[in-house]
Amino acid sequence: MSKYMIEDTRKVTTLRLKELKSQGKKIAMLTSYDYTMAKLVDEAGVDVILVGDSASNVMLGNTTTLPITVDQMIYHAKAVAKAVSRALVVCDMPFGSYQVNATEGVANAIRIMKETACDCVKLEGGEEIIDTVRKILAAGIPIMGHLGLRPQSINKYGTYAVRAKEDQEAAQLMKDALLLEEAGCCAIVIEKVPAKLAAEVAAKVSIPIIGIGAGNGVDGQVLVLQDMLGMDRGFHPKFLRRYADLSKIITDAVGQYVTDVKQQAFPNDDEQY
Repeated sequence: MSKYMIEDTRKVTTLRLKELKSQGKKIAMLTSYDYTMAKLVDEAGVDVILVGDSASNVMLGNTTTLPITVDQMIYHAKAVAKAVSRALVVCDMPFGSYQVNATEGVANAIRIMKETACDCVKLEGGEEIIDTVRKILAAGIPIMGHLGLRPQSINKYGTYAVRAKEDQEAAQLMKDALLLEEAGCCAIVIEKVPAKLAAEVAAKVSIPIIGIGAGNGVDGQVLVLQDMLGMDRGFHPKFLRRYADLSKIITDAVGQYVTDVKQQAFPNDDEQY
């Protein structure tokens, strides 16, 4: 087991998330999109692995999360779930898979759970999708909510700026969080809102609030794995802390390989049969 692993090696479940909050223990969450990286992340002790629709950007090169499909999310989530033994694995429901109506949302959620072996799905929205949330939960599928900045609604916002700075939007966010809690969601991600508001929400609801750009007064944190590993040199939001500079490490390693091949330094006598 990794030296970073916390003392409790039990499989993380939705109930365990609520236990962590009640015990005042912070929840560490990261994204993963493939088997190899998910295995490393799980072994390092992360509590929750999110197969985010950010795969649209990180893995597929799209400028927004909107283009990624249910089929593509299933492809990534299936690979991640195979790698993970401890973390709770959450799969984003992509844009268009639950907004049309509750029946379609339930059908897509069931398909994701059956085909991926994930533990939970995540949906963006509050009051406007609460009927769909209730019906997915009624089908026995755990849901993690997502409030604040909602990347699937970026065309409506027209900006990635901080959300809920005004009283009306802040009040709606609090209302949405309470509705999601009442419906039975296991946790809520709150993205890019004032730290004071996020802390107020975390204090008000009994389910964990996982922040990204929402300060340290919440119950846990989430980052995109490739961002915190420094694999994207062009992304510099205020909330991002880089824990490595893999862009340089990888580029240097590949560059050295290219040089060795071209100079016939690889393979050497010990590296051939």
